[in-house]
Amino acid sequence: MWFDEVDEAFSTQTCSCCASRTGPKGVAGLGIGEWTCIHCETTHDRDCNAARNILAVGRDRLAGGIPALSAQAAVGHD
Repeated sequence: MWFDEVDEAFSTQTCSCCASRTGPKGVAGLGIGEWTCIHCETTHDRDCNAARNILAVGRDRLAGGIPALSAQAAVGHD
């Protein structure tokens, strides 16, 4: 099995539609569950928006290709 970590920084603040970082910021913004992007006017649920952004990063990495595994790595031997 292969996986890669995705940095979730700013995933709740970045609009998953237009990529503008217009969402709630700071500790005070943590309690805001829904927000509207000032650029594209899309309304977001904070958690769903973050999930879409993280998924997009993962898909971008997959589009670049998954590194080939050696036969030993594929069966779990070093």
